[in-house]
Amino acid sequence: MTVDYIIVGIGLAGISFCEQLRKHNKTFVVFDDQSQQSSVVAGGLYNPIVLKRFTGVWKSKEQLSVALNMYGQLEILLGVKLDYKIPVYRKFASLEEQNDWFMASDKPQLSKYLSTELVKNSKACISAPLGFGEVFKTGRIDTNTLIDNYKLFLKKNNLLIESRFDYDQINLNNKVVQYKTTESRFIVFAEGFGVIKNPYFSNLPLVPTKGELLTIHAPQLKVDYVLKSSVFIIPLEDDLYLIGATYDWKDTSNSITETARESLLSKLNTIISCPYEVVNHVAGVRPTVKDRRPLVGQHKAHKNMYVLNGLGTRGVMIGPYVSQALYNFIENGEPMDREIDIKRFE
Repeated sequence: MTVDYIIVGIGLAGISFCEQLRKHNKTFVVFDDQSQQSSVVAGGLYNPIVLKRFTGVWKSKEQLSVALNMYGQLEILLGVKLDYKIPVYRKFASLEEQNDWFMASDKPQLSKYLSTELVKNSKACISAPLGFGEVFKTGRIDTNTLIDNYKLFLKKNNLLIESRFDYDQINLNNKVVQYKTTESRFIVFAEGFGVIKNPYFSNLPLVPTKGELLTIHAPQLKVDYVLKSSVFIIPLEDDLYLIGATYDWKDTSNSITETARESLLSKLNTIISCPYEVVNHVAGVRPTVKDRRPLVGQHKAHKNMYVLNGLGTRGVMIGPYVSQALYNFIENGEPMDREIDIKRFE
């Protein structure tokens, strides 16, 4: 088989880059062994504001423009609903937080995202005496539906090989990448946390951050917004809600833990008082970076080898944007932003 690109990994990063290739009529094949689950356990929120500090997300306008266009195209391609527009309400824990919010909402770069009106709590089963601040231009991408259906699309078109990628089987020269019986111009590694086992990019400063997420059934809750407090509460359908997420820098397994469950439920119980039942519990390891920027770029020695990783907790927003940047760098020679280029760590 001869293609333009070999892609390793089919989470949010891999899908985003595949879409760049399809858009430009490039041929490719994807290798994936389902070992990495960070995209599967993602809450899927896109939100232009850092809600802990009331500051703007890096290049949020550019990220949203590229991402929402891509997800709209994917809904047509796959015939499924992916993008759910939904407001985000930030619960205020103190009057100081209220003041900080309204000061931030006056800033020109943030005014289009932060409401200047206090949202009062109208739900008896929610504890929020100081009300909420509303964030605009937010929503949720159904990442499970996206990944499941994108894999089906790839399989249907004979573009997905579900097997462990064997780095020892790579043969490189200046013009092509040979992997077993597949020959390509370029190879892009989008493996998530699995990149730590990649001998070509294992030196990258990736920080594994395990996250765990619960799904609860709460028929009396009846909220149609994302509530962000000590945990986030994301409404799904049929009175189901995602509750998350935890951050663990020591455990790098995909196993769920009772400690995380108890931590999430303890925080949830300070926010809501209605009855609920936990119906699902999942875990995965996020590929994060200390400077909170992705790891994108070209191998120092092997010029037809690239990495697309480190999307962290905002993968649905930043993945499409950095994938476009990487494609334009490879095919058009456009320089990448220094803040995402792996050269910043050389």
